[in-house]
Amino acid sequence: MLRFFVLSIRKAYKEFLYRIPKYPDIIILDSVIDMTELLEELEEKRESANSRAEKFKILRDRKNLEAKKWLQKRDKLNADVRELIDKGNELKEERNQLNEGVHEAKKLRNEMNKKVKEISRKLRDKKKELLPKNGPSLDSLERDIRRLEYQQMTNVLKPDKEKELVDKISNLQNQVDERKRKIDENEDIIRLSSELEKAKEEAEKNHNLVSERADLAQVKHDEMLENFNKAEDIRSEADKSHEKFIDSKVKADDYHHQHIQAVHDVQDYSKILWGLKKKKRTAKKRKDEQDTIQKAEELYEQFKKGEKLGTEDIMTLQKAGLL
Repeated sequence: MLRFFVLSIRKAYKEFLYRIPKYPDIIILDSVIDMTELLEELEEKRESANSRAEKFKILRDRKNLEAKKWLQKRDKLNADVRELIDKGNELKEERNQLNEGVHEAKKLRNEMNKKVKEISRKLRDKKKELLPKNGPSLDSLERDIRRLEYQQMTNVLKPDKEKELVDKISNLQNQVDERKRKIDENEDIIRLSSELEKAKEEAEKNHNLVSERADLAQVKHDEMLENFNKAEDIRSEADKSHEKFIDSKVKADDYHHQHIQAVHDVQDYSKILWGLKKKKRTAKKRKDEQDTIQKAEELYEQFKKGEKLGTEDIMTLQKAGLL
């Protein structure tokens, strides 16, 4: 009877044992099994597997929280990188536009400087036409006046000599004034002088624009580099956060796998326990029935011998189907 029970248990195990090869300590003896002891051992193993499942669940959730934290930090840093790069590109565009403005202003300045030279040459030629062909030039007359005036101021002269010097200066000044009058009243000279002044103003204006735009372009260039350098530093930090995110996620996945495996172990132990307990109940029921039959047969023999039976004995015979 016991051997039949053991064989039945072994048959119930077959469908589970191939699924849990990592439990070599579960041994079914050919001769005898202490069912209560085996069930207690399996209950302990199920409880241990359940503890492992809970432990790995906690570790998994903790690592998932860490992964979420690193993911949020990485995304925030990447957003900062994009913002800095966008700002850097805006500054780059502004710098390039200013550099184009510098080029344009230089071109206009050079054109105006060329025009200044051309008008100046025309003025010199026109003045030469108006001035006497012979005799000293206007510049020479003005130099003589300055020389004589210096001589008058630095030397002590007799009155007649000083008067002679003053007359000479006055005569030279009259010549200068007459020549300048001819120049100043000439319409071509007036027109060319006006054109020259405008050309000089325009050249100066574009020269200032070159300096202003070049300075501002340098400022934009420096700000652009600052933004790109910051973006590079933050990108490096974002990459580190990404590595930590991956590390936490890998560990979380590993803990999740171990949690699932432990849950499967709990389920396997539960199925085995259910099967064993069912077999135990069936075996107990059969043993009780056999005990009842054996006792009933003994009572029946006593009854045939004429021995008096009690109420409980009669119920045992009825239960065994002998009455």
